[in-house]
This record gives sequence, structure tokens and C-alpha cells, in this order.
Amino acid sequence: MLGVRTGFEPDRGDDRYCLDRFPAADDLADLVERHWLVSWDLPPGREGSVTLLPHPCVNLWLDGGRFAVSGVGRERFTYVYRGAGRVFGVKFRPGGFLPFLGRPLSDITGAVLPAEQLWGPAATALAERMAAAPGADRLVALVEEFLRERRPPPDPQVDVVQRIVAALLHDRTIARVDDVTERFNINPRTLQRLFQRYVGVSPKWVLRRYRLHEAAAVLAREQHRPWADVAAELGYFDQSHFIRDFTAAIGMTPVAYAQACRRMEAPVSA
Repeated sequence: MLGVRTGFEPDRGDDRYCLDRFPAADDLADLVERHWLVSWDLPPGREGSVTLLPHPCVNLWLDGGRFAVSGVGRERFTYVYRGAGRVFGVKFRPGGFLPFLGRPLSDITGAVLPAEQLWGPAATALAERMAAAPGADRLVALVEEFLRERRPPPDPQVDVVQRIVAALLHDRTIARVDDVTERFNINPRTLQRLFQRYVGVSPKWVLRRYRLHEAAAVLAREQHRPWADVAAELGYFDQSHFIRDFTAAIGMTPVAYAQACRRMEAPVSA
């Protein structure tokens, strides 16, 4: 299941670290998947870390005094935390941020954009109010009010993209991009352009990333299950191809990852 942390390896086993998720308001739920809040409280001199494999989506986040937008990340990354703190974020649905950005999402793929570049002094003022907010309810209320005020008119292409992305995520019969073009009766070049503009990455990349997230989740949950069975279930009929893709994304082979999960040392939070 996407969005569920499949492993966490703190530098110290007793680190206090919490990830909470909150649903978006009904009137924003077509663009925003959820809000999230990471908080921690470590003893002096201690630090922890978590490694993440990003989903194909944009996040708006506040970390200390830094308020920014992260485009789709292609590579896993590690976040190191110390002392006491929190990071609050908004996870947009695939295609959901383009109405706010106003230009192709591929322009910010792999990049971090200061919120002030998009919204000017209003973003700075929002960040200050959010930094002073006492808890998650107030954080969610502030950012949702901000987004409502800037929400542009509906874009019907967003719904098209989201229906295609939902099929990539949930339909196991879709194993290739050709399956998408046939299912949705869309020209391959049109599909590629649609994803570059609204998602920021290709449909092939999205399909592969979703399958690798699911593989990591299954191997973490069913640690003694043969990895070859997992690969075949997810549409990988070439085992060497699966090993190559999994290792590139996660940083270790499927066998090593399952072993790390059994030791409660899984290196990636999906």
C-alpha cells in the first residue's frame, strides 16, 4: 500500500519519531491527497535519520523557517533530524499541483522551489503563521485557506490524468504503457505530453515507481515470501529486470531488503 512506511532505521532504537497524516477538506480533495506532520523529540547530542522513496507527486512543506515546494523526486533521499522539531507538508495528487504552478510540472521535477517564488510575500506571511501554529489542526486550516484563495478554475485534464494514474496504481493488468493507451484510447505521444505537463515524469516511470513501492511493502510485510513470486505478481516476468530496478530504487537487492526487514533494519520508508 502506497503511503505506508515499509521500514525505518533510526540511528538509535529508542528515538521518538512520529508521522501523522490528515485528510484534505472535501473541496480540496480533488487536488490534495493529504496533509502530513512529522515530529520528533530526541535527547541532546542524539540524531536519527529516515530514508524515503518519493511518490510521483508534489509536496508543499514547512521545515523550520524554510517553506518550499518539492517537485517529483526521482531518487531516494535521507533526512537527518536532531533535537526536537517538526515538518509539516501537503501532498498533492498527481496532476493536482499544476493549477497552482501554471506551467509544466516537468519544470520542477527533482527540484525544490521556495514558496516565495510562487506566491511572493503572502507565502512568507503564511510560513510565519504556520511556524507559530500550536498543532496540526491549525496548520491544516491555515494552508487550506491559503490554497482556496489561490485555486484557479477547474482544469478537466487534471481529472483525466488522475484516472490514468489511478489505473497505473490499482490495475495489475496494466504492465506497459501500451496497455494505458489502449485502455484510455489515447495517442502515445499525447499521453507522454500529458504526463510531462501534469505529473512531471513519464507514465512508464510512474508505473515502475508504483510497482517498486508495492514490492517493498510486500517484502516488508511478508518477509519470508520468495521475492520472485512478488516480482511476477507485480508484472515483472524478467527477474533480472526486477532485481535491477529494485536495487536502483531501494539501494539493495530484494533478498537483502527482506533480510533487513526481518532484522527491523529496512533502509527505506516508502
